[in-house]
Amino acid sequence: MILKGGEIARYLARPDPTRPALLIYGQDAMRVALKRAEAVKALVGEGAEEEMRLSRLPGADLRKDPAALLDAVKAVGFFPGQRVVLVDDAPDAAAPAITSAIGEWRSGDAVIVVAAGGLPKSSALRKLFEPHPAAVTAPIYDDPPGEEEIGRWLHDAGLRDVPRDAMRDLMSLSRALDPGDFRQTVEKIGLYKHGDGAPLTPAEIAALAPATIEAEVDDLIDCVADGQAKQFGALMRRIEGQGIAPTTICIAALRHFRALHTASSDPGGPGAGLGRLRPPVFGPRRDRMMRQAQGWGMIALEDAIHQLIDTDLTLRSSSKAPAMAVMERMLLRLCMMPRGGR
Repeated sequence: MILKGGEIARYLARPDPTRPALLIYGQDAMRVALKRAEAVKALVGEGAEEEMRLSRLPGADLRKDPAALLDAVKAVGFFPGQRVVLVDDAPDAAAPAITSAIGEWRSGDAVIVVAAGGLPKSSALRKLFEPHPAAVTAPIYDDPPGEEEIGRWLHDAGLRDVPRDAMRDLMSLSRALDPGDFRQTVEKIGLYKHGDGAPLTPAEIAALAPATIEAEVDDLIDCVADGQAKQFGALMRRIEGQGIAPTTICIAALRHFRALHTASSDPGGPGAGLGRLRPPVFGPRRDRMMRQAQGWGMIALEDAIHQLIDTDLTLRSSSKAPAMAVMERMLLRLCMMPRGGR
């Protein structure tokens, strides 16, 4: 049996222990590892290794010792409960041993969970599992998790009250992060909200999401975009003290102003434009960028981008002008620049 679409996440969350074997495969090793761990935990629960209800076999070893898998499947455990034999990094050469074990499988035996990398259609493992009436095949694609799956992870992390705006930001974050990083972020949010009955907010997600650029540089660029000239000098001195390169500041400023331009020029309005940004922005930062995009307007932002590009070229040229001074004057001009043109 081959799982498709939403069936994959739903089945791996609650695998059927009456089926003898499950194949999980995909190009992304992290995604496969997460799904494999989820399926195994759902089958045997917590403490399975301590109770010897989970056996691990390297897939490469089955070619030399094919009987090892059947022995593990048939072994009688000391503790009651479901048992699983996990075959990791299974190559096609392991197919004969797995075929034999599935053929000998009976109710009460350990469920066989096979994890593999990317498998072509001609793969012996796929040819074994896909047409089999009782075994299950779960191909793992590089798609981000869906809302249903994220909701299940949130529930497992103890988060029950997640409003629509918070879920929207989590969906955006799931598309920007690697699966492992996103899952860790959800767990971190769960720990942060432990014992807090208040609904999860976009501001909390923004505070706990992995940072994308240096916070000090971020503050400086926000100061410039907000036109806060009185605060500019102190922030600039702090940046200089940290030894951050002028080109790093320029690149970050270009990224920020291009993001504002994308938001300002979107036919659906700044809100729709910000929603298309990668990596996504959340909570108070999203609100601040919305105000900045609306305050500058598309024409003024285009002018700012042109000036930043010219400055970037100067910084990378053979000019003898002090690089940090060039960058500082440029940012100060932007800070004082008239804005508001569409």
